[in-house]
Amino acid sequence: MLMHLRIVLIIYNLLLPLALLLMIPGYLAKMLRRGSYGRGFGERLGIYSARKKKVLGSLDRPVWIHAVSVGEVNIARKLVAALRDIDSNLSIVISTTTPTGFAIAGKSDANLAIYNPVDLWPVTRRALRVINPRAMVLVEAEVWPNLVHGAIRRGVEVSLVSARLSLKSERHYRKFRLLTAPVFGMLNRVCVQEIEDVARWRGLGVDSAAIKHLGSIKFDSQGVIEPVEAGRFRELLGEHLGGELKRILLAGSTHPGEEALIGNVYGRLRERFPDLYFVVAPRHVERLEQVLADLRSVGLNPGLRSEMGSPEAGASGEYDCLVIDTTGELGAWYYVVDLVVIGKSFLAHGGQNPVEAVFADKPVFFGPHMENFTALVDIFNGHGCGMQVTDEHELENRLMVALDLAENEQTMAEQAKKAMSVHHGAAQRSAMAVLGE
Repeated sequence: MLMHLRIVLIIYNLLLPLALLLMIPGYLAKMLRRGSYGRGFGERLGIYSARKKKVLGSLDRPVWIHAVSVGEVNIARKLVAALRDIDSNLSIVISTTTPTGFAIAGKSDANLAIYNPVDLWPVTRRALRVINPRAMVLVEAEVWPNLVHGAIRRGVEVSLVSARLSLKSERHYRKFRLLTAPVFGMLNRVCVQEIEDVARWRGLGVDSAAIKHLGSIKFDSQGVIEPVEAGRFRELLGEHLGGELKRILLAGSTHPGEEALIGNVYGRLRERFPDLYFVVAPRHVERLEQVLADLRSVGLNPGLRSEMGSPEAGASGEYDCLVIDTTGELGAWYYVVDLVVIGKSFLAHGGQNPVEAVFADKPVFFGPHMENFTALVDIFNGHGCGMQVTDEHELENRLMVALDLAENEQTMAEQAKKAMSVHHGAAQRSAMAVLGE
């Protein structure tokens, strides 16, 4: 097995530089399009500022948690809180890949947030030497061969927490099992979300003794409270609406075409419910111009969250919907609104995570394409939550019922939270496993 791993690493390290060269044009395009994507470029090469080197040098062998983007960073924040409950003096570093993820990681209780080093062995070796972790934690599905191998060689235990494995990923890994099994076999611990996942990870080369069924940290409601920003957003929205009392329908993490689809539903609903107001939070803010154009194409006149309260905003009455064009705020907005529709589930495949909206005690609806959350949807369906709809027409009918019967909204939210109870305490269990307790 050791020889097999060495061969896999040799192949990987021969191919990775070529892959990175091919990715450079796309990365540069992202830097130009998103602006902030070039920040922390040195950290991606394992080169840290004097300030961060000083902080890292002062830490007593931290737990290093790697979380790629926003969803994974939110999981990491909950894990950090659980680790702090066990040992308040524990040193913790969070690394992430995206600027939005980095901004959220910086608000966590970790000692330091950094950008994750690219998985070239000289870079990961340098980063491991500077950070000098006591344990490494990977969130959901990010298993980088050089980073993991470098940690193992230094005697650092590597855990994969809230391990996620879509059917597509499983088929892909099984197809190339000769190459992937030695990499997964390096992991000291894989904490899976569902009992069915145990056999699936074992089939990918993970030792049975290393697999623990601990539930999903993402779906763990323990310690979840309303974000402090929610109060400010309520005030801003109240000012934006000129003091009018409205019921708010939020479409969260929408993908191309869904703004117009759900906007059409809203347009028909407000004929019957004139107190209804529409808020859209697109998954990718760089699509803003297209989002605005699509909303206008269905007869809506959108305002912008970034202009709320500013002189540029104009009179509030001229807008009949609002676009959230600021990043990292969606979790707080779920607490402000009344009804939620989850994007990437009508005109794209995979779906987006509905759990944050469920934790906010809101009735939640999503379309037929929730392939990345199959187990979760099965749980909701098993509890009779009635959250999934087949198309925009069923969505309109379900929203109409919810708006007609306010008590139905509360019942639906309660059923959904009850369905989530199977994951309660997952963060605490995962934290104890990471620390070997």
